[in-house]
Amino acid sequence: MLRNTMENSQKALMLMRQIIRSTDMQDKEISRLTGLTLPQLVVMQTLRELGQVTPGELAKEIALTQATVTSILDRLEKKELVVRERGKEDKRRVWVSLTESGVELMKGAPATRQEIFVRNFEDMQPWEQSMVVASLERVSYMLNAQHLDAAPLLDIGQLDRPQES
Repeated sequence: MLRNTMENSQKALMLMRQIIRSTDMQDKEISRLTGLTLPQLVVMQTLRELGQVTPGELAKEIALTQATVTSILDRLEKKELVVRERGKEDKRRVWVSLTESGVELMKGAPATRQEIFVRNFEDMQPWEQSMVVASLERVSYMLNAQHLDAAPLLDIGQLDRPQES
């Protein structure tokens, strides 16, 4: 019995490590193909889908804080991939959209593991989804991580970090 428990714990740790490594490999691949971090790519994908939006609407859509989104937009604006414009009717509102360069970059952008996960997760039966969520909640509790703030992105580290060279 003890040997089986050890084998299962080792298997569980190996599976978690595979997920972490997959996420790290995705970051490197996205950076190599686009020059962006995963959060920057997610912001750009969302802008491509929604068109012109306010930073607040964008933050709400991707479940990040407005401060994080603002920091990401600052970096994307420096790369001339997004543009922020004051509203014509209401000068207090700021609108964000992709530039032509941003649209072109997105044409060759890869699908993220997050998109693949969501697609596969949504194909599952509701009872299967509940089991996965319950298992992940338990793992989070076992690692004493349930109190950590986390965005719904398969990414490691600070989300508004600059893209590494």
